[in-house]
Amino acid sequence: ETLQRIVSTLVTKNDEIHNFIDMLNHTISNVQVNSSNAISELDEEFDGLYSVLHEMKGSMANTIQQEEARKIQALQDQLSQCSRALESSEELLELAVQSLDIKNPVELLEVENIEWIVTVASAFRLSLKPKVSDSMTHMMVDFALEKRMLQAVKFLPVPKAPEIDVAACLVADNCITISWRMPEEDSRIDHFVLEYRKTNFDGLPRLKGEQRWELVDYIKATQYTLSGLKFDTKYMNLRVQACNKAVAGEYSDPVTLETKAFVFSLDSTSSHLNLKVEDTYVEWDPTGGKGQEKIKGKENKNSNTASPKRSTNSPRASARGGRDRFAGESYTVLGDTAVESGQHYWEVRAQKDCKSYSVGVTYRNPGKFDQLGKTNSSWCIHINNWLQTTFSAKHNNKAKTLDIPVPDRIGVYCDFDGGQLSFYNANSKALLHTFRTKFTQPLLPGFMIWCGGLTVSTGLQVPSAVKTLQKSENGLGGSTSSLNNVA
Repeated sequence: ETLQRIVSTLVTKNDEIHNFIDMLNHTISNVQVNSSNAISELDEEFDGLYSVLHEMKGSMANTIQQEEARKIQALQDQLSQCSRALESSEELLELAVQSLDIKNPVELLEVENIEWIVTVASAFRLSLKPKVSDSMTHMMVDFALEKRMLQAVKFLPVPKAPEIDVAACLVADNCITISWRMPEEDSRIDHFVLEYRKTNFDGLPRLKGEQRWELVDYIKATQYTLSGLKFDTKYMNLRVQACNKAVAGEYSDPVTLETKAFVFSLDSTSSHLNLKVEDTYVEWDPTGGKGQEKIKGKENKNSNTASPKRSTNSPRASARGGRDRFAGESYTVLGDTAVESGQHYWEVRAQKDCKSYSVGVTYRNPGKFDQLGKTNSSWCIHINNWLQTTFSAKHNNKAKTLDIPVPDRIGVYCDFDGGQLSFYNANSKALLHTFRTKFTQPLLPGFMIWCGGLTVSTGLQVPSAVKTLQKSENGLGGSTSSLNNVA
């Protein structure tokens, strides 16, 4: 036995080492891929910077050219004005020189206003200073500061990996509240990313046989609640990463939280032939039994190999004990997983057209004609919507009328070790009825239906409200001694 334990431990350790080697190889591959991606992103950033500089250069060169055009235009306007003034001045000068040579008084009188004409000549009103300077120094740039800034450019600091506070994490009511903190204050953190995945392993994350990570992005706080989960695995891996405006940091060390809950499917292989059964849904089918018994008999006659689903080695087969289908008026289907210990909870919703149905539990091997609540090894509540609605609790062929409205959804709470079976309004968590007994055999969830359909919800934890009610239920009139089966 000791050697067997050592061998078993060594096999487990070898499996862990193989898993770790696969993870290391996967990490090496990721490093190569991520490095290539980082270089590509670096090229994109520098190309973007080059593009901005090229655009700025073009814009500033255009400004210089506009300034050049403005100055040249101003100087050309001034040049044209001076040319016109010079031409007029030369004409007046010629006239004035000619006037100086006139000796005849009569002719001189004809040009007696020559002095005024010369005095008001445009040449005397001209400014002989250029309107604009030829200097372009105001269009010079100095990128010394920018060069120093560019030379100081480094890789953006990557946010550190958050640290998950396992003690502050809470798993309840099919919700997971996860809390974390940063190892040191970082004002550049913009948001957090949470990833989670279901697993049946409580050790290190594995590459093979694991589900893909589900992602919740842009979390602003350091706490987040995942709600409405179906706990159909034993555990859940969670990890968090911090992100700033440009880059995401490394993920935190993953934590594994236990999310164990009671999970079962409906056992179609032994249900009544008038029931159409899926994993979590059963529907009345009035034509289901016609011709199927002959087909079933023919299949059994021609087949020398048992169906895998009927194999007595499977857990589901052992749960139902390899029994025959329900028959007669026992329109029943059972769950494929037995309750053998602990506290468990599941819910049932009936379609509006359901005429009659029962929800409860039974020991593993009921008779093929047995009906829920009509034997000393089964307990249920029964709803009859035929003609008028009746609501009752049944056990050992005795019934107690429940004078309360029938809820849309019924919650079933089974405390095997405590010998308690309670039914609740699944919406309000109000108690409908409680059976108290000592269970001596494993229990199977059971469902009877006539007309309509039932949907079963599994993978549910015992709700906190139900746990609270259990503490104060003693003294409530939910159960009747005539319906109890005390062994």
